[in-house]
Amino acid sequence: MRTIVHLSDLHFGRVDRRIVAPLVAAIDELAPDLVAVSGDFTQRARRREFVEARVFLDMLRFPRLVVPGNHDVPLYNVARRFLSPLARYQRFIAEDLEPTYADEEMVVLGLNSARSMTFGRGRLNRDQISRAAERLRGVDPSRIKIIVTHHPFDLPDDYGPDDLVGRAKMAMAEFAAAGADLFLAGHLHVSHIGQTAERYKIAGHSALVVQAGTLSTRQRGEPNTFNLLRVERPNITVVQRKWDEGRLAFVESSARVFRHADRGWSEEDATR
Repeated sequence: MRTIVHLSDLHFGRVDRRIVAPLVAAIDELAPDLVAVSGDFTQRARRREFVEARVFLDMLRFPRLVVPGNHDVPLYNVARRFLSPLARYQRFIAEDLEPTYADEEMVVLGLNSARSMTFGRGRLNRDQISRAAERLRGVDPSRIKIIVTHHPFDLPDDYGPDDLVGRAKMAMAEFAAAGADLFLAGHLHVSHIGQTAERYKIAGHSALVVQAGTLSTRQRGEPNTFNLLRVERPNITVVQRKWDEGRLAFVESSARVFRHADRGWSEEDATR
């Protein structure tokens, strides 16, 4: 079994500083095989915000896979936004914008969906999609295949299609053919678990889409949260940890189990 801690939207510059030490303590206790961070390390891509984010990452003792978000691209510095949009991210967070983590049980690919021209929206280009699909096709089917982006492939019903990552439909067709199992994202500051069969209707394929909430003061109706995933084919368990004001700690608030069968991933009946 492998465990993944999935964080997103830390927004240093608007982070809730009370939660940083308890968050690090919770991750230490969980001892994950991988910490995946799906973007928006900063609020306005300022140097001091990236420095704070770097200090936080250095507190984590476990392997990490990280991707940038739209807030990691400068907003007001127009020259930097268009000439070197991710230079500070690459200096302070990670140089590689398409990172890979692989072990005997899973392969995790990170893709950069942040763009200078689209402001809050994000997209993938054809080359990114083709490269990722080719890498997934070469992975043994016994290993869980995971893709991490900032912008999501699925969303709750009260959001519109403009909040999806650009070229989502084209990307999902290629990733489905390559056997993708799980998509991790953030961006909306709202936790969500979906199944790709509901939106994309690709015969014989149903992957999981797991969205993490925020760890900042920019909340949208839910407390600060992060996800813990326990991955062991044919099962994936998704556990949400949320901030408890009374305990000043992150506590388990829900757990859902999904199982892989011939038609892909579907939720196990909790009553069985």
